[in-house]
Amino acid sequence: MVYYGQTSCEQDTERYLDVVKYVFSSYKKEVPLIINTMGWVKGDGLLLLIDIIRLVSPSHIVQMDVYDWKAMAPLTPEHVHLAPGLYTKGKQQHKCKQMGTADTEHWNSQEEEGDALAPEYKLLYVHPEFPRAGIAGEARVHSSILRDMSILGYLGQLQLPDIGAVLPLHSLVPYQVPFSAVALRVIHTDVAPTNIMYAVNASWVGLCQIPDEIRCQTEGPVLLTQTPICDCLGFGIVRGVDMEKKLYHVLTPVPPENLRLVNCLLLGNIAIPNCVLVGQQGIEGEIPYVTSDYNYSILGSGKLKKRKHFKRREYAFDCDYT
Repeated sequence: MVYYGQTSCEQDTERYLDVVKYVFSSYKKEVPLIINTMGWVKGDGLLLLIDIIRLVSPSHIVQMDVYDWKAMAPLTPEHVHLAPGLYTKGKQQHKCKQMGTADTEHWNSQEEEGDALAPEYKLLYVHPEFPRAGIAGEARVHSSILRDMSILGYLGQLQLPDIGAVLPLHSLVPYQVPFSAVALRVIHTDVAPTNIMYAVNASWVGLCQIPDEIRCQTEGPVLLTQTPICDCLGFGIVRGVDMEKKLYHVLTPVPPENLRLVNCLLLGNIAIPNCVLVGQQGIEGEIPYVTSDYNYSILGSGKLKKRKHFKRREYAFDCDYT
């Protein structure tokens, strides 16, 4: 598992492809492998999909069309063989208006050679017969809801099963991690070193293992200059940062035997569900990490948007991650 850190790869397709290569390299081909590709099939997304097909060389491709709308051409082996990808080139078709006998033989030999290199897989083309299948806007909305529910389910492993009530973040005992034990990297944007702790505090992070040894030459945090492509062992929340004792306070359900391998925290553009922060019970005064009195003119700040077009009766779910 690799933590990509974003819900879309549009801003960094090259790293996305490198991540796919890294994950696929561990496949031992002892059991069947099912790859669920993303729904970005326009423009660069389609070109990237062709790159991935060439990379993994599947035995079967299941292509689902969109109801009453021609999304893209069928991904036949011939089409993938000839079409250019985002980072790979397709087989060029040689055209000649007038050819003699010798030229014709040469042309045939080139085609036979090209066909030998063409991908070999079976295309299963599925056309749904029900309306609104594959509508892109609704897919993004549902993905956001499912992502929040997945995070809540993951955090539910932190709860004590015999209590019967959901404990807020401030009631859970975190791990203390020295600055010198892990390296930090913000994946999705550039953050000045002086502001890195503001970014990491109260954030969702990937708990990763990089092959390099952590070498801390200063008392401050260890900052990586490039985003590593490395194993991700789980996820956590940086509940706080102790600048005096040089400690991160991390909440995570990852077992201690795996945590010993973690030496890198990757911060991406994945937000903690709002209800986790807003729904902290037993607090007198201001709720930790939450404020309603803030200067929104500060660079990088912004209000959380509520999806008012949702029907609460259909989409509502409580922050009960027991």
